[in-house]
Amino acid sequence: MENKNQKMVELLKQQVPEESVVTTSINGVKLYRVEKSFNRKPTSYNSEIIIIAQGEKRVYLGDNVYTYNPSRYLVLPVPLPAECEAIVSPDGPLLGISIQVDPLIVGEILLELDDTRPPADDLHKGIYTAPMTVSIADTALRLLEALSSPDDRRILGPMIMREIIYRVLRGENGDALQALTFRDRRFFQIAKVLNKIHQTYHHNHDIRSLAMEAGMGMSSFHTSFKAVTDASPLQYIKSVRLHKARELMIQDGVNAYNAALRVGYESPSQFSREYKKFFGITPAKDTAGTLDENV
Repeated sequence: MENKNQKMVELLKQQVPEESVVTTSINGVKLYRVEKSFNRKPTSYNSEIIIIAQGEKRVYLGDNVYTYNPSRYLVLPVPLPAECEAIVSPDGPLLGISIQVDPLIVGEILLELDDTRPPADDLHKGIYTAPMTVSIADTALRLLEALSSPDDRRILGPMIMREIIYRVLRGENGDALQALTFRDRRFFQIAKVLNKIHQTYHHNHDIRSLAMEAGMGMSSFHTSFKAVTDASPLQYIKSVRLHKARELMIQDGVNAYNAALRVGYESPSQFSREYKKFFGITPAKDTAGTLDENV
């Protein structure tokens, strides 16, 4: 395991030579490099699997702390706003891989396994960590090796990405991923609403309409939503909007006024107040750095 991890570190240093996020030509795969530790702060995660080869991160969601490093990987079956901190080791930068979780691939794998029996209708948290295994480390290493060759990247890359999802699905707590595929279960219904919020964050969502779309009454919807995300629907929507606005300003150079309008705020002054309360800095000053830190 240690030998595989060291090879991953070497390949990541070659492929990401300076602090940045690299979107690879394999759809859904990103590589990360973080040079300096940072304290706990708001971060928006996508639905993804994150494998770290060097360094450590901690995610804070409510009263829970999720630590991931070379010995534990992170899984987010659904997109989640949370808080995180990074610890860069004396050995070098934090280095990681992110693999997008596609429910269609999860469903296809379960069909091929002939494992389509619905699990118990338990509500999982939208995040978990699990121990790194030799098979997952080996698959992640082969993914990085494939990225070094144009032909391997094109032919083998998607297959290896699918293998990582398969191995995580079969690993510890993999039933949380499996729950994404069963339409008559509450986790699937909440996941569908979360994805809609992320795709249409600029709309004025009516909570009652979202509950109806999930096939739930208001009380059940609020309880189920908080069980998965540790936030109320209104808190979640606000967090997604503020993160999207920050992304527009820092990565795309959009000014605060237009960013506020584009994420659904009608009052720029309200946006500025909520932004400062959430991030601890005014939108006008929050322009340093362009790194997407959700690794």
